[in-house]
Order: sequence, then structure tokens, then C-alpha cells
Amino acid sequence: MTWEYIGDLILSILYTQTGVPNIEVKQLIMLAISGLFIYLAVGKKFEPLLLLPIGFGIFLVNFPLVPLMGYTEHGTPELIRAFYKYGVEWEIIPCVIFLGLGAMTDFGPLIANPKTLIIGAGAQLGVFVTYIGVLFFGFTLKEAASVGIIGGADGPTTIYLTTKLAPHLLGANALAAYSYMAMVPLIQPPVMKLLTTRSQRKIRMRQLREVSTREKLFFPLIASVLIILLVPAVAPLMGMFMFGNFMRESLVVKRLSETAQNALMNIVTIFLGLSVGATMQAEVFLNWKPLLIFGFGLIDFVICTAGGILTVHVMNLFLKDKINPLIGSAGVSAVPMSARVSHNMGIQEDPNNWLLMHAMGPNLAGVIGSAAAAGMFIAMFQ
Repeated sequence: MTWEYIGDLILSILYTQTGVPNIEVKQLIMLAISGLFIYLAVGKKFEPLLLLPIGFGIFLVNFPLVPLMGYTEHGTPELIRAFYKYGVEWEIIPCVIFLGLGAMTDFGPLIANPKTLIIGAGAQLGVFVTYIGVLFFGFTLKEAASVGIIGGADGPTTIYLTTKLAPHLLGANALAAYSYMAMVPLIQPPVMKLLTTRSQRKIRMRQLREVSTREKLFFPLIASVLIILLVPAVAPLMGMFMFGNFMRESLVVKRLSETAQNALMNIVTIFLGLSVGATMQAEVFLNWKPLLIFGFGLIDFVICTAGGILTVHVMNLFLKDKINPLIGSAGVSAVPMSARVSHNMGIQEDPNNWLLMHAMGPNLAGVIGSAAAAGMFIAMFQ
């Protein structure tokens, strides 16, 4: 065995067994995209709990020859493929996240002012406008539905619906949904100013009444009955959401409630983020549809924000006690970021006008509204 033969053998191994000679330009582009999302998460603190694992998932799967998203020779899924298959594809992780969200949620503001349910419904305007709009760009009915739901600003609902109707768009849809959720403080204020006058932004709302413990306890039960009877397809999401809330309000399973809010939520968030990011491999993501999705997702979110504000304007035509239209923008399901944006905008006009709790009503209604819209699409197309 000569040194020349050994050298050729080493070069052959390097060429066939390493990723260096197999890396392509499109993979380098995806690595740059992953770096952008990691920067937004770490440097700008935009939705870091999800953008960081999503960005790192994109980073990992866009190296050549990595055994992460395929199947072994025995047919078993590789590491992140297993997270995706058993967590996302089987629709477990989005439902578990809704369980944790329910355990974190105080429905008091919504119970105290049930009119805000109408605002949450009105804020779904962009979902249906976008659904119709994308059909003119070559999307199928199922794909259009999965893109339209992005405007509801509800990541788990977007993932749940996309997995059922258009799983090949999961990475782009989920990343668009969470990206725009993270950019709520940048996207919503210009729309809010455009659609309201200064005097409207200064409207002071009557203080919310105190909600009893019994009302909070019965709300998830009553809401489950109404929602699941009307939209059975959304039972997995809303059932877990209301179960988590019932645990919280029952006050007898504090340990379970805290686990759902913290440890369990953190675990599934890691698996969800990596799984979603790992679906964004270069050969899948770098085509015209995912790029259009980001554009339509932004338009969708803007229209949903406008829909909530316009709904308040219409309601005010019939109400004696006027609603501050700023809380209409909180009708999207970005809890609690949209409510905070509404509150901060109100404070800028009147430092003594506290809108946070008022805005939480439509914000929570938006969670229910976006899930109901998803249920309608599932009933229509599955």
C-alpha cells in the first residue's frame, strides 16, 4: 500500500462521506436565512422562544448529508423527523401548546365584556380575504386556506390547519405566522393610526366589572359546548385550550396547571420549533410559493388588524358607551402582544387611559375566532 494510494483513499472518503464537496448555493442561502431568524431572536428578542429553535432547525437541516429529516435503511425516522412525525404530523404538539395556553389564560376580561367576541370575529376578515386572493396565484383551495389562517396570528392554529390541508407548506406558513406575531409592535401601529382619529384614540372606557370565580370556572365548560357543537373539527385545539383553563380556574390541581404552563409548554416548544425549522430545506423552501406566502401573510395580518378596528367603528354606531377602536387591533390572536400594543398606543395619546384589560377581551376572542376559522376550513376541505 503506497502513500499515493492512501492519499487517494483519504480524498475519496472526504469526497463521499463529508458535506464539503456537496454543499450548494441554495443551501448557503438557507443558512443565511437561518442566521437572520437567529439574529431576530437573540439580537432583537423577537419571539425568541420560537424563532430561535426554528432558526436553528433551518440551520441544521441545510447542511449536506445530515441524517436528521430522512429515514434510516430500516424505515425508522431520523432524529428531527421523529419529532415532526410523532409531534406535528400526528397533530399532538399544537394541541399540547393549546393546553398550556389555556392554563395561562385569564378569561376575566372577555367574560366581563362579552361584546368583544364580535371584535375577535371581525378581526378574522383578513383570513377570508387572503384565502380568496391567493387562489388567483395558482394556490389550490387547501393551500389557500392554510395561507389565509396566517393573518389570525396564531402559530399553533396555523400549524394544525396546515398539517391537515397542506403539509408541504408547513415551514413557510409557520415561519410567516410566528415572524409576523413577533413584529406586531412594528406592523400594527401604522394601521391603527391610519384608521383612527386622535379623538377616537382618546376614548376612555368604563372600568370592567369584577368577574367571580364561579363565572371563570363555568366559562370553559360553556364555551366548549358552544364551540365544539358549532365547529366539531376544532375540538382537539379548543378542547385542550379549555381543559387547560379549567385546570387553572378549578384551583384544585395547581401542580398540573403549573406543569402545563411551564415544563410541558417549554418541552413541546423546543420540539415544535426544531421540527418546523427542519421542514425548510433548500429544495423545498426556495421556490415561488413560500416566497409568496410571506408577502400574502403580511397583507393578511394587516387586513385582520384593520378588520378588528373597523368592527369597533361599526359597533360604536349602535353603542351608548363607546369602545376605543385601538382595542380592535387586539382582535388578532397574538396574546398578549396585540393587547399591549393597543394599550401603549392609548397611553401615547392620554397617559391616564389604561386600555390593557379592555384589549385582552378581543385578544382572547381572537384565539377562539382564529381556531373557529380553522375549523371551518377543515370542515370544508377535509
